[in-house]
Amino acid sequence: MYYPDELIEEVRSKNDIVDVISGYVRIQKKGSSYFGLCPFHNEKSPSFSVSPGRQMYYCFGCGAGGNVFTFLMAYENCSFPEAIKQLADRAGVPLPEAEYSEEVKKRESKRARLLEINKEAARYFYYLLRDPRGEAGRRYLTGRQLSEETMKKFGLGFASVTSNDLVNYLHTRGYEDELVIEAGLASFDEKYGMHDKFWNRVMFPIQDINHKVIGFGGRVMGDAKPKYLNSPETMIFDKSRNLYGLNFARTSRKSNIILCEGYMDVIAMHQAGFTQAVASLGTAFTAGQANLLRRYTKDVLLAYDSDGAGTNAALRAIGILRETGLRGRVINMAPAKDPDEFIKANGAEAFQERIDKAENSFFFELRILERDYDLGDPASKTAFHREIARKLCSFEEEVERENYVQSVAEKYHIGYEALRKLVASHAAQTGMIKPVERPKPTVFPKNTPQENAKKFQRLLLTWITDEPALYGKIKKYIGVEDFTEALYKQVAQKLFEDLESGNFHPASIISMFQDEEEQREVASLFNTKLQEVNTEAEREKAFHDIVYQVKRNSFEYYSGRAGADMNALNQVISGKKALEELSKTHISLH
Repeated sequence: MYYPDELIEEVRSKNDIVDVISGYVRIQKKGSSYFGLCPFHNEKSPSFSVSPGRQMYYCFGCGAGGNVFTFLMAYENCSFPEAIKQLADRAGVPLPEAEYSEEVKKRESKRARLLEINKEAARYFYYLLRDPRGEAGRRYLTGRQLSEETMKKFGLGFASVTSNDLVNYLHTRGYEDELVIEAGLASFDEKYGMHDKFWNRVMFPIQDINHKVIGFGGRVMGDAKPKYLNSPETMIFDKSRNLYGLNFARTSRKSNIILCEGYMDVIAMHQAGFTQAVASLGTAFTAGQANLLRRYTKDVLLAYDSDGAGTNAALRAIGILRETGLRGRVINMAPAKDPDEFIKANGAEAFQERIDKAENSFFFELRILERDYDLGDPASKTAFHREIARKLCSFEEEVERENYVQSVAEKYHIGYEALRKLVASHAAQTGMIKPVERPKPTVFPKNTPQENAKKFQRLLLTWITDEPALYGKIKKYIGVEDFTEALYKQVAQKLFEDLESGNFHPASIISMFQDEEEQREVASLFNTKLQEVNTEAEREKAFHDIVYQVKRNSFEYYSGRAGADMNALNQVISGKKALEELSKTHISLH
Protein backbone atom coordinates (compact mmCIF):
# COMPACT_ATOMS: atom_id res chain seq x y z
CA MET A 1 0.00 0.00 0.00
CA TYR A 2 1.38 3.40 -1.01
CA TYR A 3 0.73 6.35 1.31
CA PRO A 4 1.54 9.97 0.38
CA ASP A 5 4.52 11.54 2.14
CA GLU A 6 2.24 14.15 3.72
CA LEU A 7 0.08 11.45 5.32
CA ILE A 8 3.12 9.52 6.55
CA GLU A 9 4.45 12.68 8.16
CA GLU A 10 1.07 13.42 9.78
CA VAL A 11 0.98 9.94 11.34
CA ARG A 12 4.57 10.27 12.55
CA SER A 13 4.10 13.74 14.03
CA LYS A 14 0.97 12.67 15.92
CA ASN A 15 2.75 9.75 17.61
CA ASP A 16 5.27 11.14 20.08
CA ILE A 17 8.16 8.71 20.13
CA VAL A 18 8.62 8.91 23.90
CA ASP A 19 4.97 7.98 24.48
CA VAL A 20 5.12 5.10 21.99
CA ILE A 21 8.42 3.60 23.13
CA SER A 22 7.57 3.95 26.84
CA GLY A 23 4.72 1.52 26.15
CA TYR A 24 7.31 -1.10 25.25
CA VAL A 25 10.50 -0.15 27.10
CA ARG A 26 11.05 1.29 30.56
CA ILE A 27 12.82 4.61 29.97
CA GLN A 28 13.82 7.38 32.38
CA LYS A 29 14.61 11.01 31.65
CA LYS A 30 18.26 12.04 31.94
CA GLY A 31 18.99 15.53 30.68
CA SER A 32 17.15 16.26 27.47
CA SER A 33 16.77 12.58 26.49
CA TYR A 34 15.38 9.35 27.92
CA PHE A 35 17.45 6.22 28.55
CA GLY A 36 16.65 2.55 29.12
CA LEU A 37 17.80 -0.97 28.36
CA CYS A 38 17.89 -1.67 24.64
CA PRO A 39 15.09 -4.04 23.55
CA PHE A 40 17.13 -5.16 20.52
CA HIS A 41 20.08 -6.70 22.35
CA ASN A 42 20.79 -7.95 25.87
CA GLU A 43 22.55 -5.42 28.08
CA LYS A 44 22.85 -4.54 31.75
CA SER A 45 23.62 -0.82 31.43
CA PRO A 46 21.17 1.49 29.64
CA SER A 47 22.57 2.58 26.28
CA PHE A 48 19.23 3.00 24.51
CA SER A 49 18.34 6.68 24.11
CA VAL A 50 15.12 8.34 23.01
CA SER A 51 15.25 11.99 21.96
CA PRO A 52 11.96 13.90 22.16
CA GLY A 53 13.55 16.81 20.29
CA ARG A 54 14.68 14.76 17.31
CA GLN A 55 11.81 12.25 17.67
CA MET A 56 14.35 9.45 17.25
CA TYR A 57 15.76 6.54 19.21
CA TYR A 58 19.32 5.28 19.09
CA CYS A 59 21.28 2.55 20.89
CA PHE A 60 24.90 3.46 21.49
CA GLY A 61 25.64 -0.22 22.13
CA CYS A 62 24.28 -2.06 19.09
CA GLY A 63 23.61 0.87 16.72
CA ALA A 64 19.86 0.26 16.36
CA GLY A 65 18.14 3.54 15.61
CA GLY A 66 15.40 5.31 13.74
CA ASN A 67 12.05 7.01 14.16
CA VAL A 68 8.71 5.80 15.53
CA PHE A 69 8.01 3.78 12.37
CA THR A 70 11.32 1.92 12.38
CA PHE A 71 10.96 1.18 16.11
CA LEU A 72 7.57 -0.43 15.64
CA MET A 73 8.77 -2.37 12.58
CA ALA A 74 11.77 -3.73 14.50
CA TYR A 75 9.96 -4.43 17.76
CA GLU A 76 6.72 -5.84 16.37
CA ASN A 77 8.46 -7.44 13.37
CA CYS A 78 5.95 -5.81 11.04
CA SER A 79 6.10 -4.15 7.63
CA PHE A 80 6.13 -0.39 7.00
CA PRO A 81 2.45 -0.26 5.92
CA GLU A 82 1.49 -2.28 9.02
CA ALA A 83 3.41 0.14 11.25
CA ILE A 84 1.70 3.11 9.61
CA LYS A 85 -1.73 1.52 10.11
CA GLN A 86 -1.06 0.71 13.77
CA LEU A 87 0.19 4.21 14.54
CA ALA A 88 -2.57 5.84 12.50
CA ASP A 89 -5.13 3.92 14.54
CA ARG A 90 -3.38 4.99 17.72
CA ALA A 91 -3.48 8.66 16.74
CA GLY A 92 -6.92 8.59 15.13
CA VAL A 93 -5.63 9.45 11.65
CA PRO A 94 -7.89 8.03 8.91
CA LEU A 95 -6.10 6.12 6.16
CA PRO A 96 -7.30 5.73 2.57
CA GLU A 97 -8.63 2.36 1.51
CA ALA A 98 -5.96 0.03 0.17
CA GLU A 99 -5.60 0.11 -3.59
CA TYR A 100 -3.14 -2.44 -4.91
CA SER A 101 -1.91 -2.48 -8.46
CA GLU A 102 -1.80 -5.75 -10.39
CA GLU A 103 1.97 -5.68 -10.15
CA VAL A 104 1.88 -5.41 -6.35
CA LYS A 105 -0.70 -8.21 -6.12
CA LYS A 106 1.59 -10.54 -8.05
CA ARG A 107 4.66 -9.59 -6.02
CA GLU A 108 3.83 -10.53 -2.45
CA SER A 109 6.31 -9.51 0.16
CA LYS A 110 8.67 -12.14 1.52
CA ARG A 111 7.25 -11.71 5.00
CA ALA A 112 3.70 -12.39 3.79
CA ARG A 113 4.91 -15.48 1.93
CA LEU A 114 6.63 -16.84 5.03
CA LEU A 115 3.47 -16.34 7.09
CA GLU A 116 1.49 -18.04 4.36
CA ILE A 117 3.71 -21.11 4.15
CA ASN A 118 3.80 -21.47 7.94
CA LYS A 119 0.03 -21.33 8.02
CA GLU A 120 -0.11 -24.03 5.34
CA ALA A 121 2.34 -26.21 7.29
CA ALA A 122 0.29 -25.74 10.48
CA ARG A 123 -2.83 -26.86 8.63
CA TYR A 124 -1.06 -29.96 7.37
CA PHE A 125 0.31 -30.92 10.80
CA TYR A 126 -3.17 -30.35 12.26
CA TYR A 127 -4.69 -32.60 9.60
CA LEU A 128 -2.10 -35.38 10.12
CA LEU A 129 -2.80 -35.52 13.87
CA ARG A 130 -6.41 -36.38 13.05
CA ASP A 131 -5.44 -38.79 10.26
CA PRO A 132 -4.62 -42.48 10.89
CA ARG A 133 -0.96 -41.60 10.27
CA GLY A 134 -1.06 -39.41 13.37
CA GLU A 135 -2.35 -42.08 15.74
CA ALA A 136 0.90 -42.12 17.75
CA GLY A 137 0.68 -38.36 18.26
CA ARG A 138 -2.95 -38.54 19.37
CA ARG A 139 -2.15 -41.31 21.85
CA TYR A 140 0.66 -39.21 23.30
CA LEU A 141 -1.44 -36.04 23.68
CA THR A 142 -4.51 -37.79 25.08
CA GLY A 143 -2.15 -39.62 27.43
CA ARG A 144 -1.09 -36.20 28.66
CA GLN A 145 -4.79 -35.64 29.44
CA LEU A 146 -5.37 -32.98 26.81
CA SER A 147 -8.93 -32.57 25.60
CA GLU A 148 -9.91 -32.28 21.95
CA GLU A 149 -10.99 -28.70 22.65
CA THR A 150 -7.53 -27.82 24.01
CA MET A 151 -5.73 -29.48 21.10
CA LYS A 152 -7.92 -27.52 18.71
CA LYS A 153 -7.39 -24.22 20.56
CA PHE A 154 -3.60 -24.49 20.29
CA GLY A 155 -3.69 -26.00 16.79
CA LEU A 156 -1.65 -29.03 17.86
CA GLY A 157 -0.51 -31.31 15.09
CA PHE A 158 1.77 -34.18 14.09
CA ALA A 159 4.80 -34.47 11.82
CA SER A 160 4.83 -37.77 9.93
CA VAL A 161 7.45 -40.47 10.38
CA THR A 162 8.38 -39.94 6.72
CA SER A 163 11.25 -37.46 6.51
CA ASN A 164 10.03 -35.64 3.39
CA ASP A 165 6.28 -35.73 3.93
CA LEU A 166 5.80 -31.98 4.49
CA VAL A 167 8.18 -31.03 1.68
CA ASN A 168 6.20 -33.13 -0.80
CA TYR A 169 2.93 -31.62 0.38
CA LEU A 170 4.23 -28.07 0.10
CA HIS A 171 5.45 -28.83 -3.42
CA THR A 172 1.89 -29.77 -4.37
CA ARG A 173 0.76 -26.39 -3.02
CA GLY A 174 3.22 -24.59 -5.29
CA TYR A 175 5.87 -23.57 -2.76
CA GLU A 176 9.43 -23.52 -4.05
CA ASP A 177 12.29 -25.18 -2.18
CA GLU A 178 14.00 -21.86 -1.43
CA LEU A 179 10.99 -20.57 0.52
CA VAL A 180 10.47 -23.89 2.35
CA ILE A 181 14.10 -23.77 3.54
CA GLU A 182 13.93 -20.07 4.42
CA ALA A 183 10.84 -20.73 6.55
CA GLY A 184 12.86 -23.27 8.55
CA LEU A 185 10.56 -26.14 7.55
CA ALA A 186 13.16 -28.16 5.65
CA SER A 187 16.87 -28.54 4.96
CA PHE A 188 18.93 -29.62 1.99
CA ASP A 189 22.11 -31.68 1.89
CA GLU A 190 23.93 -33.71 -0.74
CA LYS A 191 23.18 -37.05 0.91
CA TYR A 192 19.43 -36.74 1.58
CA GLY A 193 18.38 -33.87 -0.68
CA MET A 194 15.35 -31.91 0.55
CA HIS A 195 14.07 -33.27 3.86
CA ASP A 196 11.72 -32.10 6.59
CA LYS A 197 13.08 -30.40 9.70
CA PHE A 198 10.33 -31.99 11.82
CA TRP A 199 9.33 -35.64 11.62
CA ASN A 200 7.75 -38.12 14.03
CA ARG A 201 6.95 -35.39 16.56
CA VAL A 202 3.85 -33.78 18.01
CA MET A 203 3.79 -30.21 16.74
CA PHE A 204 3.12 -26.94 18.56
CA PRO A 205 2.48 -24.01 16.21
CA ILE A 206 4.01 -20.82 17.65
CA GLN A 207 1.81 -17.79 17.07
CA ASP A 208 2.46 -14.08 17.42
CA ILE A 209 0.09 -11.82 19.38
CA ASN A 210 -2.14 -11.58 16.28
CA HIS A 211 -2.53 -15.39 16.06
CA LYS A 212 -0.29 -15.65 12.97
CA VAL A 213 1.89 -18.77 12.85
CA ILE A 214 5.54 -17.66 12.93
CA GLY A 215 7.29 -20.93 13.80
CA PHE A 216 6.97 -24.40 15.33
CA GLY A 217 8.06 -26.48 18.25
CA GLY A 218 8.19 -30.26 17.88
CA ARG A 219 8.32 -32.79 20.75
CA VAL A 220 9.40 -36.41 20.53
CA MET A 221 7.05 -38.95 22.06
CA GLY A 222 9.77 -41.12 23.58
CA ASP A 223 13.23 -40.54 25.02
CA ALA A 224 14.99 -39.43 21.84
CA LYS A 225 17.07 -36.26 21.83
CA PRO A 226 16.52 -33.41 21.50
CA LYS A 227 13.23 -33.64 23.36
CA TYR A 228 12.09 -30.35 21.83
CA LEU A 229 13.10 -29.05 18.42
CA ASN A 230 12.24 -25.47 17.48
CA SER A 231 12.14 -23.56 14.22
CA PRO A 232 15.29 -21.54 13.50
CA GLU A 233 15.02 -17.77 13.62
CA THR A 234 13.64 -16.27 10.43
CA MET A 235 12.43 -12.93 9.13
CA ILE A 236 9.17 -13.48 11.05
CA PHE A 237 10.39 -15.53 14.04
CA ASP A 238 12.57 -13.95 16.73
CA LYS A 239 12.65 -16.25 19.78
CA SER A 240 13.89 -13.52 22.09
CA ARG A 241 10.92 -11.25 21.43
CA ASN A 242 7.99 -13.68 21.33
CA LEU A 243 6.31 -15.84 23.98
CA TYR A 244 4.33 -19.04 23.51
CA GLY A 245 0.68 -18.56 24.43
CA LEU A 246 0.80 -14.77 24.65
CA ASN A 247 -1.77 -14.49 21.83
CA PHE A 248 -4.28 -15.96 24.31
CA ALA A 249 -2.83 -14.71 27.60
CA ARG A 250 -2.93 -11.04 26.61
CA THR A 251 -6.75 -11.16 26.53
CA SER A 252 -7.20 -13.34 29.62
CA ARG A 253 -8.44 -10.43 31.78
CA LYS A 254 -6.32 -11.69 34.67
CA SER A 255 -4.31 -9.31 36.84
CA ASN A 256 -1.05 -11.17 36.20
CA ILE A 257 0.78 -13.32 33.68
CA ILE A 258 2.31 -16.66 34.65
CA LEU A 259 5.66 -17.44 33.05
CA CYS A 260 6.43 -21.13 32.52
CA GLU A 261 9.30 -23.07 30.98
CA GLY A 262 7.56 -25.33 28.44
CA TYR A 263 4.76 -25.58 25.92
CA MET A 264 3.01 -28.41 27.77
CA ASP A 265 2.97 -26.38 30.99
CA VAL A 266 1.25 -23.51 29.19
CA ILE A 267 -1.31 -25.80 27.55
CA ALA A 268 -2.08 -27.70 30.78
CA MET A 269 -2.57 -24.42 32.64
CA HIS A 270 -4.87 -22.98 29.99
CA GLN A 271 -6.91 -26.18 30.05
CA ALA A 272 -7.21 -25.83 33.84
CA GLY A 273 -8.46 -22.26 33.49
CA PHE A 274 -5.19 -20.36 33.99
CA THR A 275 -5.36 -18.67 30.62
CA GLN A 276 -2.70 -16.10 31.53
CA ALA A 277 0.16 -18.63 31.17
CA VAL A 278 3.02 -18.13 28.67
CA ALA A 279 6.45 -19.67 28.06
CA SER A 280 9.74 -18.65 26.50
CA LEU A 281 10.61 -20.39 23.24
CA GLY A 282 13.33 -22.90 23.98
CA THR A 283 15.73 -20.18 25.17
CA ALA A 284 16.43 -18.39 28.44
CA PHE A 285 14.03 -15.57 29.33
CA THR A 286 15.19 -12.29 27.76
CA ALA A 287 14.80 -8.56 28.33
CA GLY A 288 12.93 -8.37 25.03
CA GLN A 289 10.36 -10.85 26.34
CA ALA A 290 10.09 -8.93 29.61
CA ASN A 291 9.41 -5.73 27.69
CA LEU A 292 6.74 -7.59 25.74
CA LEU A 293 5.06 -8.71 28.98
CA ARG A 294 5.22 -5.17 30.31
CA ARG A 295 2.69 -4.12 27.69
CA TYR A 296 0.06 -6.34 29.31
CA THR A 297 0.83 -6.57 33.02
CA LYS A 298 2.91 -5.28 35.92
CA ASP A 299 2.79 -8.56 37.86
CA VAL A 300 4.57 -11.71 36.62
CA LEU A 301 4.41 -15.03 38.45
CA LEU A 302 7.19 -17.54 37.80
CA ALA A 303 6.05 -21.16 37.50
CA TYR A 304 9.41 -22.72 36.71
CA ASP A 305 10.46 -26.30 37.41
CA SER A 306 11.26 -26.98 41.06
CA ASP A 307 14.64 -28.60 40.31
CA GLY A 308 18.03 -26.87 40.43
CA ALA A 309 17.94 -25.81 36.78
CA GLY A 310 14.46 -24.31 37.26
CA THR A 311 15.60 -22.44 40.37
CA ASN A 312 18.59 -20.96 38.53
CA ALA A 313 16.35 -19.97 35.61
CA ALA A 314 13.95 -18.28 38.05
CA LEU A 315 16.80 -16.31 39.63
CA ARG A 316 17.91 -15.07 36.20
CA ALA A 317 14.34 -14.16 35.25
CA ILE A 318 13.81 -12.24 38.51
CA GLY A 319 16.75 -9.96 37.69
CA ILE A 320 15.43 -9.29 34.20
CA LEU A 321 11.91 -8.57 35.47
CA ARG A 322 13.25 -6.14 38.07
CA GLU A 323 15.38 -4.29 35.52
CA THR A 324 12.31 -3.96 33.29
CA GLY A 325 10.18 -2.53 36.10
CA LEU A 326 7.96 -5.60 36.58
CA ARG A 327 6.95 -7.13 39.90
CA GLY A 328 7.99 -10.77 40.18
CA ARG A 329 6.65 -13.51 42.44
CA VAL A 330 7.52 -17.21 42.51
CA ILE A 331 4.99 -20.07 42.68
CA ASN A 332 6.13 -23.01 44.80
CA MET A 333 5.70 -26.22 42.79
CA ALA A 334 7.01 -28.70 45.38
CA PRO A 335 6.68 -31.58 45.59
CA ALA A 336 5.68 -31.57 41.90
CA LYS A 337 8.30 -30.89 39.24
CA ASP A 338 6.30 -28.44 37.07
CA PRO A 339 2.81 -26.90 36.67
CA ASP A 340 1.58 -29.71 34.41
CA GLU A 341 2.50 -32.37 36.98
CA PHE A 342 1.14 -30.31 39.89
CA ILE A 343 -2.26 -29.70 38.28
CA LYS A 344 -2.66 -33.36 37.28
CA ALA A 345 -1.86 -34.49 40.82
CA ASN A 346 -3.64 -31.81 42.85
CA GLY A 347 -6.13 -30.02 40.62
CA ALA A 348 -6.76 -26.41 39.63
CA GLU A 349 -8.03 -25.29 43.03
CA ALA A 350 -4.81 -26.32 44.76
CA PHE A 351 -2.79 -24.54 42.08
CA GLN A 352 -4.81 -21.37 42.65
CA GLU A 353 -3.87 -21.59 46.32
CA ARG A 354 -0.20 -21.72 45.31
CA ILE A 355 -0.74 -18.64 43.13
CA ASP A 356 -2.35 -16.81 46.05
CA LYS A 357 0.66 -17.67 48.23
CA ALA A 358 3.30 -16.90 45.58
CA GLU A 359 6.52 -15.72 47.19
CA ASN A 360 7.93 -12.22 46.77
CA SER A 361 10.86 -12.54 44.34
CA PHE A 362 13.32 -10.78 46.67
CA PHE A 363 12.52 -13.15 49.53
CA PHE A 364 12.82 -16.06 47.11
CA GLU A 365 16.33 -14.87 46.26
CA LEU A 366 17.20 -14.62 49.96
CA ARG A 367 15.78 -18.10 50.67
CA ILE A 368 17.94 -19.63 47.93
CA LEU A 369 20.93 -17.58 49.09
CA GLU A 370 20.44 -18.81 52.68
CA ARG A 371 21.31 -22.35 51.56
CA ASP A 372 24.94 -21.29 51.18
CA TYR A 373 25.30 -20.23 54.83
CA ASP A 374 25.33 -22.01 58.20
CA LEU A 375 23.12 -19.79 60.34
CA GLY A 376 24.20 -21.70 63.42
CA ASP A 377 27.71 -20.32 63.00
CA PRO A 378 28.03 -16.61 64.00
CA ALA A 379 30.63 -15.80 61.35
CA SER A 380 28.60 -17.43 58.58
CA LYS A 381 25.41 -15.78 59.85
CA THR A 382 27.13 -12.37 59.80
CA ALA A 383 28.32 -12.98 56.25
CA PHE A 384 24.73 -13.83 55.28
CA HIS A 385 23.46 -10.59 56.83
CA ARG A 386 26.12 -8.62 54.94
CA GLU A 387 25.00 -10.24 51.71
CA ILE A 388 21.41 -9.28 52.53
CA ALA A 389 22.58 -5.66 53.03
CA ARG A 390 24.38 -5.75 49.69
CA LYS A 391 21.25 -6.95 47.93
CA LEU A 392 19.10 -4.34 49.68
CA CYS A 393 21.33 -1.66 48.17
CA SER A 394 20.02 -2.66 44.74
CA PHE A 395 16.76 -0.82 45.52
CA GLU A 396 17.42 2.70 44.28
CA GLU A 397 14.16 4.20 45.54
CA GLU A 398 14.50 5.07 49.23
CA VAL A 399 10.89 4.28 50.20
CA GLU A 400 11.07 0.83 48.60
CA ARG A 401 14.44 0.13 50.18
CA GLU A 402 13.20 1.12 53.64
CA ASN A 403 10.14 -1.09 53.29
CA TYR A 404 12.31 -4.07 52.41
CA VAL A 405 14.74 -3.34 55.25
CA GLN A 406 11.84 -3.44 57.69
CA SER A 407 10.35 -6.66 56.23
CA VAL A 408 13.71 -8.44 56.04
CA ALA A 409 14.53 -7.45 59.62
CA GLU A 410 11.25 -8.99 60.82
CA LYS A 411 11.60 -12.16 58.73
CA TYR A 412 15.20 -12.93 59.67
CA HIS A 413 15.03 -11.60 63.26
CA ILE A 414 17.61 -8.90 62.70
CA GLY A 415 17.39 -5.64 64.60
CA TYR A 416 15.91 -3.01 62.28
CA GLU A 417 18.46 -0.33 63.21
CA ALA A 418 21.32 -2.82 62.99
CA LEU A 419 20.29 -3.87 59.48
CA ARG A 420 19.69 -0.27 58.44
CA LYS A 421 23.21 0.69 59.61
CA LEU A 422 24.66 -2.31 57.78
CA VAL A 423 22.92 -1.21 54.57
CA ALA A 424 24.13 2.38 55.07
CA SER A 425 27.68 1.16 55.69
CA HIS A 426 27.69 -0.98 52.56
CA ALA A 427 26.22 1.91 50.58
CA ALA A 428 28.94 4.26 51.81
CA GLN A 429 31.64 1.82 50.70
CA THR A 430 30.24 0.92 47.32
CA GLY A 431 27.67 3.60 46.42
CA MET A 432 23.98 3.11 47.22
CA ILE A 433 22.93 3.74 43.65
CA LYS A 434 25.09 2.46 40.87
CA PRO A 435 26.69 5.34 38.98
CA VAL A 436 25.13 5.98 35.62
CA GLU A 437 27.34 4.51 32.93
CA ARG A 438 27.63 6.76 29.94
CA PRO A 439 26.46 5.04 26.76
CA LYS A 440 29.27 3.72 24.62
CA PRO A 441 29.53 5.33 21.23
CA THR A 442 28.88 3.27 18.14
CA VAL A 443 32.14 1.69 16.99
CA PHE A 444 33.33 2.84 13.58
CA PRO A 445 36.34 1.52 11.65
CA LYS A 446 39.87 2.64 12.55
CA ASN A 447 41.08 6.07 11.52
CA THR A 448 41.77 6.48 7.83
CA PRO A 449 41.52 9.71 5.82
CA GLN A 450 38.12 8.60 4.53
CA GLU A 451 36.86 7.64 7.99
CA ASN A 452 38.10 10.90 9.48
CA ALA A 453 36.20 12.80 6.79
CA LYS A 454 33.04 10.82 7.54
CA LYS A 455 33.49 11.36 11.28
CA PHE A 456 33.53 15.15 10.97
CA GLN A 457 30.51 15.07 8.63
CA ARG A 458 28.61 12.97 11.20
CA LEU A 459 29.60 15.34 14.00
CA LEU A 460 28.40 18.36 12.05
CA LEU A 461 25.03 16.77 11.25
CA THR A 462 24.55 15.80 14.91
CA TRP A 463 25.45 19.30 16.12
CA ILE A 464 23.07 20.98 13.67
CA THR A 465 20.16 18.73 14.65
CA ASP A 466 20.92 19.47 18.31
CA GLU A 467 21.08 23.23 17.66
CA PRO A 468 19.26 24.03 14.37
CA ALA A 469 19.98 27.77 14.68
CA LEU A 470 23.64 27.05 13.90
CA TYR A 471 22.76 26.24 10.30
CA GLY A 472 22.25 29.93 9.56
CA LYS A 473 25.76 30.67 10.83
CA ILE A 474 27.55 28.14 8.63
CA LYS A 475 25.51 27.90 5.43
CA LYS A 476 27.74 30.42 3.69
CA TYR A 477 30.65 28.00 4.23
CA ILE A 478 29.03 24.54 4.13
CA GLY A 479 26.75 23.17 1.42
CA VAL A 480 25.35 19.80 0.42
CA GLU A 481 28.33 19.14 -1.89
CA ASP A 482 30.68 19.20 1.11
CA PHE A 483 29.23 15.87 2.25
CA THR A 484 31.25 13.42 0.19
CA GLU A 485 29.45 10.19 1.18
CA ALA A 486 26.36 9.52 -0.95
CA LEU A 487 24.12 8.70 2.03
CA TYR A 488 25.38 11.69 4.03
CA LYS A 489 24.75 13.94 1.04
CA GLN A 490 21.13 12.77 0.75
CA VAL A 491 20.57 13.41 4.45
CA ALA A 492 22.25 16.83 4.35
CA GLN A 493 20.23 17.89 1.32
CA LYS A 494 16.90 17.06 2.97
CA LEU A 495 18.00 18.50 6.31
CA PHE A 496 19.16 21.80 4.80
CA GLU A 497 16.00 22.09 2.68
CA ASP A 498 13.86 21.61 5.78
CA LEU A 499 15.87 24.17 7.74
CA GLU A 500 15.54 26.70 4.93
CA SER A 501 11.77 26.20 4.80
CA GLY A 502 11.37 26.26 8.58
CA ASN A 503 10.02 22.70 8.51
CA PHE A 504 12.65 21.00 10.68
CA HIS A 505 11.75 17.36 11.43
CA PRO A 506 14.91 15.19 11.37
CA ALA A 507 12.89 12.05 12.21
CA SER A 508 11.07 12.34 8.88
CA ILE A 509 14.37 11.96 7.01
CA ILE A 510 14.66 8.32 8.12
CA SER A 511 11.42 7.50 6.28
CA MET A 512 13.16 8.42 2.99
CA PHE A 513 15.14 5.18 3.20
CA GLN A 514 13.71 1.67 2.80
CA ASP A 515 16.78 -0.41 3.64
CA GLU A 516 17.08 -1.22 7.36
CA GLU A 517 20.86 -0.78 7.42
CA GLU A 518 20.54 2.64 5.78
CA GLN A 519 17.94 3.63 8.39
CA ARG A 520 20.33 2.61 11.17
CA GLU A 521 23.17 4.57 9.60
CA VAL A 522 21.00 7.66 9.12
CA ALA A 523 19.99 7.47 12.78
CA SER A 524 23.66 7.28 13.75
CA LEU A 525 24.33 10.52 11.83
CA PHE A 526 22.12 12.36 14.29
CA ASN A 527 23.54 10.63 17.37
CA THR A 528 27.31 10.90 16.99
CA LYS A 529 28.97 11.46 20.36
CA LEU A 530 30.06 15.08 20.62
CA GLN A 531 33.25 16.12 22.36
CA GLU A 532 32.77 16.89 26.06
CA VAL A 533 33.99 20.40 26.90
CA ASN A 534 33.69 22.56 29.99
CA THR A 535 33.49 26.15 28.78
CA GLU A 536 31.61 28.05 26.12
CA ALA A 537 34.89 29.05 24.48
CA GLU A 538 35.88 25.39 24.19
CA ARG A 539 32.49 24.54 22.66
CA GLU A 540 32.86 27.28 20.08
CA LYS A 541 36.37 26.13 19.21
CA ALA A 542 35.19 22.50 18.88
CA PHE A 543 32.35 23.51 16.58
CA HIS A 544 34.62 25.75 14.48
CA ASP A 545 37.13 22.90 14.13
CA ILE A 546 34.39 20.53 12.89
CA VAL A 547 33.13 23.04 10.31
CA TYR A 548 36.70 23.72 9.16
CA GLN A 549 37.52 20.01 8.87
CA VAL A 550 34.38 19.28 6.84
CA LYS A 551 35.32 22.07 4.45
CA ARG A 552 38.95 21.00 4.30
CA ASN A 553 38.04 17.36 3.61
CA SER A 554 35.70 18.55 0.88
CA PHE A 555 38.46 20.71 -0.64
CA GLU A 556 40.87 17.74 -0.68
CA TYR A 557 38.21 15.41 -2.09
CA TYR A 558 37.42 17.67 -5.07
CA SER A 559 41.10 18.59 -5.58
CA GLY A 560 41.74 14.97 -6.51
CA ARG A 561 38.99 15.11 -9.13
CA ALA A 562 39.44 18.60 -10.54
CA GLY A 563 41.43 17.56 -13.62
CA ALA A 564 38.50 16.26 -15.67
CA ASP A 565 35.46 17.48 -13.75
CA MET A 566 34.37 21.12 -14.09
CA ASN A 567 32.06 20.85 -11.08
CA ALA A 568 34.93 19.56 -8.97
CA LEU A 569 37.11 22.45 -10.15
CA ASN A 570 34.43 24.93 -9.10
CA GLN A 571 34.22 23.25 -5.70
CA VAL A 572 37.99 23.54 -5.30
CA ILE A 573 37.96 27.26 -6.12
CA SER A 574 35.04 28.06 -3.78
CA GLY A 575 36.42 25.71 -1.14
CA LYS A 576 39.79 27.43 -1.03
CA LYS A 577 38.15 30.80 -0.55
CA ALA A 578 35.86 29.45 2.20
CA LEU A 579 38.80 27.85 4.04
CA GLU A 580 40.72 31.14 3.99
CA GLU A 581 37.71 32.96 5.37
CA LEU A 582 36.97 30.28 7.99
CA SER A 583 40.54 30.41 9.28
CA LYS A 584 39.96 34.07 10.21
CA THR A 585 36.33 33.79 11.34
CA HIS A 586 34.90 33.26 14.81
CA ILE A 587 31.58 31.35 14.87
CA SER A 588 29.45 32.23 17.87
CA LEU A 589 27.07 29.58 19.16
CA HIS A 590 24.54 32.21 20.21
